[in-house]
Amino acid sequence: MAAGEDGLPLPRLPDLFESGGQLLEEVEAATEPTGSRIVQDKVSKGLDLLQKAAEMLSQLDLFSRNEDLDEIASTDLRYLMVPAFLGALTMRQVDPSKRLDHLQLAREHFINFLTQCHYYHVAEFELPQTSSNSAENNTASSSVACPSLVVMASQRQAKIERYRQKKEVEHKLSTLKSAVEIGRADDECVREYYILHLRRWIAISIEEIESIDQEIKILREKESSKEASTSHSSLQERPPVRPFILTRNRAQAKVFGAGYPSLASMTVSDWYDQHQKCGALPDRGAAMTTSEFGRAAQQQEEQEQKEEDDDDQTLHRAREWDDWKDTHPKGYGNRQNMG
Repeated sequence: MAAGEDGLPLPRLPDLFESGGQLLEEVEAATEPTGSRIVQDKVSKGLDLLQKAAEMLSQLDLFSRNEDLDEIASTDLRYLMVPAFLGALTMRQVDPSKRLDHLQLAREHFINFLTQCHYYHVAEFELPQTSSNSAENNTASSSVACPSLVVMASQRQAKIERYRQKKEVEHKLSTLKSAVEIGRADDECVREYYILHLRRWIAISIEEIESIDQEIKILREKESSKEASTSHSSLQERPPVRPFILTRNRAQAKVFGAGYPSLASMTVSDWYDQHQKCGALPDRGAAMTTSEFGRAAQQQEEQEQKEEDDDDQTLHRAREWDDWKDTHPKGYGNRQNMG
């Protein structure tokens, strides 16, 4: 067995694959929140093991484009699922600041897995588009107001068919799992077991890519709206607009005014200062002398007395006029038109 620089034996590829797959199953079956410390530790450890397995597969050059699926050993078929496992664990990282990067990286892992399966004809499926083509199609589809009903119906039918096939595959896997794990299955059963696993992960990867594309679109729209709001708030504030009055024409504005009470042209203090300069008002804050106060009180009393006298005289004249009309009928004294 090979040893590392520290003298410890290097991990074997089967051990790396089995440990990484086991951690993925524990993460998927965990009852704790995805963002909990326990789950995230398993995610980090599983990613580390599977990345080492992917590097070892690249060094061994285990899969070649010059061979068919039948030429791959039955026990080696499982290593085709390494990119799918990496994508599934990458999706479960919960750092909000790196969410977009994690989604793009997980999409690349799923695309790599589907590309290998498509090349080896593991199952019949349509290979999803790459990230660049997907971005162009999203831009083009956003310009269309309503998607075609035929396309929506075909997509729905494809999802239903994938779900049905996935359930059939899972049922067959459950019948072969125990025999393969305890080592009692022959090579044909082992081969069928891993091919069924590959087909199951093909359906999972296609669903995950659709979900990733939707989430990436939402995140990009959110970032663009945030940038737009930031640039708008950074603009300098406009100077306040002076009030103005709308009239039908200039003549109306000069003759009739605005059609409602005039706007204030001065404050109360300005009005007081203006009248004070003309001598119409006393100085503000100046105390009145006793003589001035007496004269002001006398003038006010005389004015009130005069008003009362005027009221009495007016009342007396009105009563005399009523008495005179009682004794003198209308037309009395007008003798000019009599015959």
